[in-house]
Amino acid sequence: MSFRSYSRALLAMMGLFGAFGGMQTALADDHGGRTSRVPLLPKYQEECAACHVAYPPGMLPQASWQRIMNNLPRHYGTDASLDAATVRELSSWLDANAGTYKRVAEAPPQDRITRSAWFIRKHDEVSESVWKRPSVKSASNCIACHTQANQGVFNEHDVRIPR
Repeated sequence: MSFRSYSRALLAMMGLFGAFGGMQTALADDHGGRTSRVPLLPKYQEECAACHVAYPPGMLPQASWQRIMNNLPRHYGTDASLDAATVRELSSWLDANAGTYKRVAEAPPQDRITRSAWFIRKHDEVSESVWKRPSVKSASNCIACHTQANQGVFNEHDVRIPR
């Protein structure tokens, strides 16, 4: 591996695992196969984080984000409708920062991050009983274990699995 390739891989891993923590950023793909951090769109943070973690756009491919944004009245069992201008703004930002790299390029079942192959692989050591704990509730409740998830940081060194 060349030094340049090694440097790119190292930077991608640092971005992927939250080595640049503390900033209001989210993982995104630079559409060249590398991950990077992008500032969280304030409107995205405001609208989406009102109910759940504002998931980094790089965690899903563009097609998934398009289906999610086109189905807000039936957003995983909840009406998350927004006005047309907000939908356009958020959709544009999500499209521009969606994941295209190999690990997320294929849409997961039901466009659920927690059903993606990479998510399952990264959480394979977490037992089913952990997901069911009242303090965790489900795999989609990232903030229960990832203490900096609200900042888009998913560094495994910051994981604290609650009892």
